Amino acid sequence: MFSFTKTDEQDLLNIALQSIEHGLKNGECLKVNEVEYPTALQEPHGAFTTLKYNGALRGCKGSLEVALPLVNTVAYSAYSSAFNDIRFPPLQPREFAQLKISLSVLSPKEKLPFTSEEDLIEQIQPGIDGLVLEYNGQKGTLLPSVWEAIPDAREFLFMVKQKAGFDRDFWAKSIQVYRYTTHTIQD
Repeated sequence: MFSFTKTDEQDLLNIALQSIEHGLKNGECLKVNEVEYPTALQEPHGAFTTLKYNGALRGCKGSLEVALPLVNTVAYSAYSSAFNDIRFPPLQPREFAQLKISLSVLSPKEKLPFTSEEDLIEQIQPGIDGLVLEYNGQKGTLLPSVWEAIPDAREFLFMVKQKAGFDRDFWAKSIQVYRYTTHTIQD
């Protein structure tokens, strides 16, 4: 599914770093010309960038959609993680040198068929699946890396519900749930 070389992975990490650095200097996302990169990096993919500073989460933003070439998605998600994650103030120049970056490139989403919440929970693959929950125009997702903090499938689903703006015990027959995997690239 993912066929990135070590050079491809380093290119993506460099784009993320350059986009954040460009944001610090110019207040905007780096513009990337995708044709300057290998074909694998020009393919459209969803991606998220997770930033850590001194070992603590400092930002995480991205896109589930596969509308843009991967290099553009990475540039945008890195910039957004540094400056637009509402849980944190915008990144400061003094933080840049100590920043750790993790990129999660998403596989295409797979819709999960289920008959009940219990049936859905049985289908979730702990440590592997990222989940997207959609209902009535609201959407929430958790990346597979979150399994490190929430190893239980039921709790994982509850957290996805909360990210979508619902209570833990909310359920409706027309909920749609998708799974995806990620290819993680870290500096």
